Amino acid sequence: MPDTSVERIFRSGIIAIMRRTEASLAIETVEALVRGGIDIVEVTLNSPGADDMLRALSAHFGDRVLIGAGTVMSAESAKAAIAAGARFIVSPHTDRGVIEASRRAGLPVFPGGFTPTEIVHAWKLGATAVKVFPIGSVGARYLRDVLAPLTEIPLVPTGGITLDNAAEMIRFGARALGLGSDLVSAKTVTDRQFDTIAERARRFVEEVAKGRSE
Repeated sequence: MPDTSVERIFRSGIIAIMRRTEASLAIETVEALVRGGIDIVEVTLNSPGADDMLRALSAHFGDRVLIGAGTVMSAESAKAAIAAGARFIVSPHTDRGVIEASRRAGLPVFPGGFTPTEIVHAWKLGATAVKVFPIGSVGARYLRDVLAPLTEIPLVPTGGITLDNAAEMIRFGARALGLGSDLVSAKTVTDRQFDTIAERARRFVEEVAKGRSE
């Protein structure tokens, strides 16, 4: 039986975040990520032409890449992103309407939370997993400490994940990592450094595997 979307995300362990990516270079960017071993991609809705990008990427890659929408701030934005082809929804915050719209569409939804209270609140509202954001300022040990009492809640740390801390995040309990500018920066895309993106992707895949084996 094929993976569901959430199983696929957790199995991969990496969500590549395309924030303010040049729309005309989006397909080449995702091709580079795929060459590096990453097939889960989040297009943030604060990127120019995000809905058109979602449509183009979904049409081009089909099931080869799981395309989702990030920085989803409202139920209306969630519905528009889903109509454009998003297959998972990510928010920096917890919004009941976003969660309900995603669940009605049968899609995984990862609302943002930071404190244990926020994480539990998001989970009780129906989150598939909770995006712990921003994690960079507190580090992987915070994730470990939060998971000690909240063992049943899948967490996806985002914001400040680097090659230096990715393996530790996985080792301390992250189900997947949201990878932004350290993997796909707007400048790297604009400069068409697709080989660099592919190589960074490969290195992050290696770090996730390392974290799972430790």
